[in-house]
Order: sequence, then structure tokens, then C-alpha cells
Amino acid sequence: MKNNKVLITGGAGFIGSNFVAYYMEQSKDEIIVLDKLTYAGNLTNLEAVSARKNYTFIEGDICDASLVENLFETHKFSKIVHFAAESHVDNSITGPAEFIQTNIVGTFNLLQSAYKNWMDGPNRFKEGFRTARFLHVSTDEVYGTLGETGLFTETTPYAPNSPYSASKASSDFIVRSYFHTYGLPVVTTNCSNNYGPNQHKEKLIPTIIRKALSGQPIPIYGDGKNVRDWLYVKDHCTGIQLAIDKGKTGETYNIGGNNERNNLYIAHTICELLDELQPKSSSYKELISFVADRPGHDFRYAIDASKIENELGWKAEENFETGIKKTVTWYLNNRDRL
Repeated sequence: MKNNKVLITGGAGFIGSNFVAYYMEQSKDEIIVLDKLTYAGNLTNLEAVSARKNYTFIEGDICDASLVENLFETHKFSKIVHFAAESHVDNSITGPAEFIQTNIVGTFNLLQSAYKNWMDGPNRFKEGFRTARFLHVSTDEVYGTLGETGLFTETTPYAPNSPYSASKASSDFIVRSYFHTYGLPVVTTNCSNNYGPNQHKEKLIPTIIRKALSGQPIPIYGDGKNVRDWLYVKDHCTGIQLAIDKGKTGETYNIGGNNERNNLYIAHTICELLDELQPKSSSYKELISFVADRPGHDFRYAIDASKIENELGWKAEENFETGIKKTVTWYLNNRDRL
């Protein structure tokens, strides 16, 4: 059986690099990673797979339409796993333009090239591409914010509240339109907050670890009561793989960890782990400091993952307490990543 050629965009980033490693453990498909190597992309994340014969890295931008078209024509990809995105909410507040370009225009370029290379017209596949798949990785932030109760489902109306989540919501709609208009074989996943190895140091959990280890104040927005559903990155990767292999085209699958924790709990838990694993004369908790809240800060996100659990057989292996211990231990062993 012929191996697939798989394009993974944003594969040098946090979730993308974890997925590349996971995918290559499961498959002999030829993997081509396309990444712009912005501040969030790091080739160190891919060192473990870089010597493999079925791995190729290409530095490039999904906003470069001619590059994307040439890659599709050259490699004849039959699977696309689309991670590439600007994803930090704070950055989207201070500089939204990059988010519009990468998350909307870049996604359009990929969809259009997939359509031109896989199909002769609406619902007419070219020879050999009937089983092609375009997996679009999105976020629960497109749904807006929740109150004290309730969960996001695949039918929750979109209500994005930041330039980041608005740009991701826009890309989700464009992906949807290519299925309903052209029959392009797309699947979308919307995930909750990821954590684990390779996460960029600007994100909450690496920031807490870095500040604690350096003895600096650990900044927590507002009163620290904002709640997120936390998903260990490898569990996310297994869900994406199931969505590619077994997901129904045109469908959306929400992937969540069922691990709701507020930001203050996150900080306390990490400090307690550091007190145990890297003890000093006083508790790291003394470094926790409250700072002015982020503009438009969503109060709570939480995902109902029952669709992917029931239809595709997915299950998260880690709860927050087991996953965060693995994560803290990884960063203690890889301090250069902080």
C-alpha cells in the first residue's frame, strides 16, 4: 500500500511538534512540515524526528499563496493537518493584523490549493484523492465565554471575544464553506487549553514555572478565578489522529480534558510541585502576584467532549494532576526552554 504524503503546517510549534512525533510513531507516511519559524516555532521541538527518512522540513509561510500552491503540486499531499496559527490572545490585542493574515488568509490559501489539487470541481474528486483529508485545528475560544455552569458543544453558537478567537472563528467558517460548497473533505477539531512539553514560554504554565524558578513575581490576571478546561497535549494528539482516521467529513469534534481549573489553582499546584521537586527555603507560593486583568478576559471555557468519545472512541489518558507533574518535570529537565 502506498504511503500518504502528509502536510503538517505549524509543525515546529507546541502542539504541532507533539503531533509530528506522535504521528511518526504510528505511521510510515511521508511527513512534510511547513513552518514560518516565527517566535513560536522552534526546530529544537523536532530534533527527535529530524533524522528520519520520511521527514522533511520546509521553512515557509502559509500566507505565501504561490509557495503553498507549488508545494501541493510538487508533493501531491493526500492529508493536511493544519496547526499553523497566531494563537496568543495578548498579542492579538496589541497587534491583530498578523492574526487576520495567518489565521484567515493562510487557511484560505491551504483550502484553495487542496481544492485545486484534489478536485476537478464541486464534489468531483480527481483520481486517487477520494480518501484525502484536511484536518483543521481550532480552539474552544471561538465559542466565547461561559458562566458558572454549562459546556461548549459542537452546536454552541460562535461568539468570539478577542481578535485571536475572531480570526480562528473566521477560519472555521471558511473551512466549513469549502465542505458545503465544494465537498472538500474537511474535519475540524476545537480544543480546550493545551499544556505539556514544548509549549512556548509566553503561555501561562511555562510562565509560572519560569518566574518561580527565577524568584520573580508570578503574575496572575485579576483575582485568578478565570477557569479553563486543561488538556494534556498528547491526549489532544490522539484525538486529532482519530478525527483524521475515523472522523466524518464536514463534522466538528470538540476535544477537551474535562479538567476545569482556575488560574490560581494552577499556580498553587505548580508551586507545590516545585516545593517538592526543587525545594528552597520558602514556598514558591509566596511569589504569586495579582496583576491588572486582561481586556475582555473570558471568564470560563469548558468543553463537552462526548461526541468524539462516543463516535470515535477517544479518551483522555491524563487528568490535570498527572499531566502537570509530567509537564513540570519536563521543564525542570529542559530549563533552556523557559
